[in-house]
Amino acid sequence: MNLQLNLQFEGARIAKPFLKWAGGKTQLIDDIKKRIPSTLSADFSYVEPFVGSGAVLFWMLHQFPKMKTIVINDINQDLINVYSIIATHPKELIDILQVMQSEYHSLEEKQEEKRSYYNQHREKFNTRSSSAVQQAALLIFLNKTCFNGLYRVNRKNEYNVPIGSYYKPTICDAENILAVSEALQKVEILCGDFQQTIAYAKENTLFYFDPPYKPLNQTSSFNTYAKEGFDDNEQVRLRDFCMQLDALNCSWILSNSDLQSQNDPFFDKLYADFNINRVNAKRSINSKAEKRGVLTELLITNY
Repeated sequence: MNLQLNLQFEGARIAKPFLKWAGGKTQLIDDIKKRIPSTLSADFSYVEPFVGSGAVLFWMLHQFPKMKTIVINDINQDLINVYSIIATHPKELIDILQVMQSEYHSLEEKQEEKRSYYNQHREKFNTRSSSAVQQAALLIFLNKTCFNGLYRVNRKNEYNVPIGSYYKPTICDAENILAVSEALQKVEILCGDFQQTIAYAKENTLFYFDPPYKPLNQTSSFNTYAKEGFDDNEQVRLRDFCMQLDALNCSWILSNSDLQSQNDPFFDKLYADFNINRVNAKRSINSKAEKRGVLTELLITNY
């Protein structure tokens, strides 16, 4: 398929995240921008081992069009399937999403039927027996209609977020899906543990890490994006990986929660050999409204 011929609007729209995502980095773009190392040449390579919704990825693709190699990775197979389908079968995905959007919007005044429609699609998604395109459409549908746009699974890898209360949410943003598909043509898409990205560790390469955040408290934990979880041992393993990249002369930026307000020096000790910066970030997802608002987060670099 020639994607250029399928862009039915004047000028390709700038690709943006196609999912809502807890911890999305749109709000930190300005802070990340200030910390892009000036030592990189124009054709540097970019690797993102925890791609999530891709806010930083899409900004990087737009900001640095001469990047030589772009690699994204995530352990979440359902998420990576959506990236792969958007890259390879955008029109088929759009067709399915348009049907879902039409059916869901037609139930706006029928709350019980609407809830049943949502639950049926969630159950279908959890069987993971549909085609790859159908599974991608189901994930996007659930993401756009669930509570707070969360992606959360239990230990059985079952998506368990209840329906949200949005009024006629945009389930099918065809224009953005086509823009994302176009942008992804230059991106290598991987699925697996972050350590596999070591294969792309070369000089003139920037890694950006946005791992599941260490929760500030029990009620703020939304890092169950994969059934494997990401505990303190994983945070230490990631630090060790960063040290390995540093030895290979790669540049890297890592974001995570700031535990200073909890008098917890976990990250300050873990990354004591590197540069730790505290930046403001607005958190809008917490089970308690009074705990939402502007907090500090960490941006750690090896330069």
